[in-house]
Amino acid sequence: MSDDFYCDQVFSGKTPVEKVLETENVLAYHHTRPFWPVHIVVVPKQHVSSVLEVDNELLLELFGVIKQVAANVYAETGAARVLTNLGEYQDSKHLHFHINSGEQL
Repeated sequence: MSDDFYCDQVFSGKTPVEKVLETENVLAYHHTRPFWPVHIVVVPKQHVSSVLEVDNELLLELFGVIKQVAANVYAETGAARVLTNLGEYQDSKHLHFHINSGEQL
């Protein structure tokens, strides 16, 4: 397997996911191995290696989904975090954001 979990596993259907929200270019789903009680991943459907590589149009669509999902998490739990990683902190070399709430599991 390569270092792109999303292209290799999620978009191919090899790893089934529970969708939260989907647009033409973006998918939000419940993390397959959550680190927090609420842990949602938002990822572009096309391969983009990191936030340093994303174009502005896709970034706007990504943040529209992030905003909607984070607002729902905030409404349900009273708090939400939004984070992304770069370099060695990025396990899968495909841009993705985590929206989470609660104490780390």
